[in-house]
Amino acid sequence: MVKPLEPPDSHHLLAAQGWAELGNFAEADAELKNIAPAWRAHPQVLAVRYEIYAWSHRWDLAAEVAEMLVGAFADHASAWVSLAYAVRRKTGGGISQAREILTKARSLFPAERLIPYNLACYDCQLGDEAGALQWLRQAIALGNKQEIKQMALKDMDLQPLWAAIGGL
Repeated sequence: MVKPLEPPDSHHLLAAQGWAELGNFAEADAELKNIAPAWRAHPQVLAVRYEIYAWSHRWDLAAEVAEMLVGAFADHASAWVSLAYAVRRKTGGGISQAREILTKARSLFPAERLIPYNLACYDCQLGDEAGALQWLRQAIALGNKQEIKQMALKDMDLQPLWAAIGGL
């Protein structure tokens, strides 16, 4: 079990979250730098640092932090999804690498709907529309059908499938 942060570090973490939500990533990052060095690798701090890097489109750094999150939270599907998302966008990364990450995560988290959903996005972008529809059907089977269909009909990664999604 991970020990929770205590004041004043917990206050800096909350402030960082607040600044990030307001879109002020420089202030958010400054708040994280106020956390004692011994606690900067704490999973909660890493999670906020990932969000800051992702929101500010600093994908190389986001991927580094996501790798640490997978190390710290290997049993959390969200860490794997974050890693795939950042790896897709980082320098030298790509959809195929992100797909490999989520293919591994799929076996670890068979009930997580976001994994097959994102695999549908990746397959669609790689030109495998049939595979993408299969993944999308799996995501629908695991989650709220209407919610997933609505999400898919707004997702530019799945635009080639929009006509087919209505019939799912």
